[in-house]
Amino acid sequence: VRTELEPIELEDGAAVPKEFANPTDDTFMVEDAVEAIGFGKFQWKLSVITGLAWASNYAMEMMILSILAPQLHCEWRLPSWQVALLTSVVFVGMMSSSTLWGNISDQYGRKTGLKISVLWTLYYGILSGFAPVYSWILVLRGLVGFGIGGVPQSVTLYAEFLPMKARAKCILLIEVFWAIGTVFEVLLAVLVMPTLGWRWLLILSALPLLLFAVLCFWLPESARYDVLSGNQEKAIATLKRIATENGAPMPLGKLIISRQEDRGKMRDLFTPHFRWTTLLLWFIWFSNAFSYYGLVLLTTEFFQAGDVCSISSRRKEVKAKCSLTCEYLTEEDYTDLLWTTLSEFPGVLVTLWIIDRIGRKKTMALSFFVFSFCSLLLFLCVGRNVLTVLLFIARAFISGGFQAAYVYTPEVYPTATRALGLGTCSGMARVGALITPFIAQVMLESSVYLTLVVYSGCCLLAAVASCFLPIETKGRGLQESSHREWGQEMVGRGSHSPGVTRSNSGSQE
Repeated sequence: VRTELEPIELEDGAAVPKEFANPTDDTFMVEDAVEAIGFGKFQWKLSVITGLAWASNYAMEMMILSILAPQLHCEWRLPSWQVALLTSVVFVGMMSSSTLWGNISDQYGRKTGLKISVLWTLYYGILSGFAPVYSWILVLRGLVGFGIGGVPQSVTLYAEFLPMKARAKCILLIEVFWAIGTVFEVLLAVLVMPTLGWRWLLILSALPLLLFAVLCFWLPESARYDVLSGNQEKAIATLKRIATENGAPMPLGKLIISRQEDRGKMRDLFTPHFRWTTLLLWFIWFSNAFSYYGLVLLTTEFFQAGDVCSISSRRKEVKAKCSLTCEYLTEEDYTDLLWTTLSEFPGVLVTLWIIDRIGRKKTMALSFFVFSFCSLLLFLCVGRNVLTVLLFIARAFISGGFQAAYVYTPEVYPTATRALGLGTCSGMARVGALITPFIAQVMLESSVYLTLVVYSGCCLLAAVASCFLPIETKGRGLQESSHREWGQEMVGRGSHSPGVTRSNSGSQE
């Protein structure tokens, strides 16, 4: 139900609702306050805390998978399918919980959802260190994955406190904490595994989550969420606290309450206004995870063979080999894990440089296209050095594309469904991560070229999907209510740019 509002006339003749008038009038919105207060001391603190969640609750727990699997394979004499299942069960847990955590964050608050997911991961992360048998650690790591599914909500909370000009750069720089977390986990494994073993590694890896759980008490609830749930006093107190910490003045006037009873409803993602966006984003996130984790698996196979042509032409020799034969990770293996992580940094830097220049949609499309092009170049019988360069470039861009999706998704959905939208997209990414081992490992044994065609074709389709997204969020504020045309929050402000003005019945672009 749309409420008819009294229109006012701007200098350029475009009519907008008075509710969305300039912040110098007698009313203002949360978006006005966030822009007026700007980026300061509060956002710096929030960046560190969000980065800690990203590094400890996401990067470290995911990096454990590549370290724990070969260790348990040797120690418990596990067959290869049980080792693979140990990795898959974490993704199953993440996939099954991502939408749930998004729903909780939209209905009960971003801070609430994030705290529960972190405490959940901390509890089962420590408990998995005491698993007596394989079946127990399988269940416990699945429950850890269930908790990790709530980590993307830290990006939702983070984005809602960032002014428009800093939002893309700050969310992209969170990827740096991912790299720091993986490096820290590998270094911790080097110190702990030879002496204390994998149980202590699991316990010590979960302890940084305890630090984040304590810091969560400092975190405020999102002012956008408080306004949407009708809690004006709490939202004002939060905004005043941010203004005080940043040493900036609050906007004059009264904060507008746009109360909306239904929050976090799946049907809101499929309204006529957002249906096409939701479906395209699901495929984009699926393709991102499918290609990213697939490339990680393919890299090991290619390096072991020397080049693509060697995999294609070699005959698999069947050797009489004991099924219990295994190899522990060596210092060289840990070094390779560190080097693999370094390809994330150029991807972030390139994405950081272009995302505010060419827009979110084109950045994602470019990342997918470069990945697809590098995949096709692997058809050539290149040497080891060229192979390394192509894989490095491909991973850098697919990693950057992932971060561009993390920027775009919270920006495109309104506050009422922002956490749920990000959660469902994250869930679709886990579906891609679940499927990719069967392509990168099983199909690779039959045809290396067919495998490369699957990844290249999927990313080409994702590049097209990125171009067809109905909404470009570059240079626009976060939408508060799903009952108004997208982007009206930015209409009528002194900061709006020519060509972005909309009428009261404005279109998406």
